Amino acid sequence: MLRVLVGLLSLVALAFMLAEFFIVFLLPRRVNRDPAIARGILRVLWIPWRAAAGFLPRDAADTMLGIFGPFGLIAILLLLSSGAIVSFAGLHWAVSTRLGSPRVADFGNDLYFSAGAFFSATNAATPTGGAGKLLQIWEAATGLGFLAIAIGYLPALYQAFSRRETAVARLDPRAGSPPSAGRLLERTGQRGGWSELDEYLLEWENWTAAVQETHLSYPILGYFRSQHVEQNWLAALTAVVDASAYALAYGPEGETEAAELTFRMGRHALADLAHTFSTRRLEQDPVPRSRERLSREDLTELRARLEGSGLHSEVGEEGCAERLEELRQSYEPYAIAIARHLALELPDWLAEGDVREEWRAAAGRRR
Repeated sequence: MLRVLVGLLSLVALAFMLAEFFIVFLLPRRVNRDPAIARGILRVLWIPWRAAAGFLPRDAADTMLGIFGPFGLIAILLLLSSGAIVSFAGLHWAVSTRLGSPRVADFGNDLYFSAGAFFSATNAATPTGGAGKLLQIWEAATGLGFLAIAIGYLPALYQAFSRRETAVARLDPRAGSPPSAGRLLERTGQRGGWSELDEYLLEWENWTAAVQETHLSYPILGYFRSQHVEQNWLAALTAVVDASAYALAYGPEGETEAAELTFRMGRHALADLAHTFSTRRLEQDPVPRSRERLSREDLTELRARLEGSGLHSEVGEEGCAERLEELRQSYEPYAIAIARHLALELPDWLAEGDVREEWRAAAGRRR
């Protein structure tokens, strides 16, 4: 009776492991993903990891946090593989597998045999019964499938990371590092006007949609850090949405169509990703809604900086300010919540002090 019970439990556990592996590595296309073993692993490991990084200097902390992405991916693969091995060992024990001996193997030998069968089709011990041989073939096929799928998963993951970081790096000359909407608007106003801004924001619509798709498909990407401490994908996404919101609030009618599309796409992405990265307490947490990224004084200063540039606007100040506030409240809480969870720096609209630009800093380091 005990062997039957262990066999049933092992079969259920194996089904969960295979289903989670299928969801994580082959079908990662849903905002809600159940069962969520992989998500639980990341949450359990990330919280103490993030807390430990808080005691380090900034650069060292960013390095430590940057290690978590690849480490978390390996941890998920190891746990799912280990769970499958233990489950197969339980099945071998339940069917009383004889490993080339007239005596039934104990669980320790079954576990050893299961690990060998998972990583290699050949094994020094050979089951004598038909059920044991069938389990050996099934486990060997499962192990081969795990390996092949994991190898195919990595290129897609790193290609998505490369495309994301290419756009983040391109934002540096226009918006500085970390990127800010104020700097982006100032630079664009100096280079052109509303049409220039709208054309530039149109380029970011596709990138925003790609970030949403890839980070929903591969949530582990959110934990991968940029190559420079001052840059990160969330700051870039939020700065672009900020600039789009400003264009919708202050831009001339008929000249901000691309800004509207980019804003809608960006808000959608932030809302979905906030849910994906376990920010379920967003509505109850007052912190994301209490932080003020653009005060009335900062807005006045931003308007003064843009006066006389191509982004100068003569429309009514009060109505536009209220419109901008309404737009900001529709996406900023999501961005702030994601930043808190992933320990990413989310700059305000107006950068404090001198704006760092990585292309200048790199030239200085070489000299």
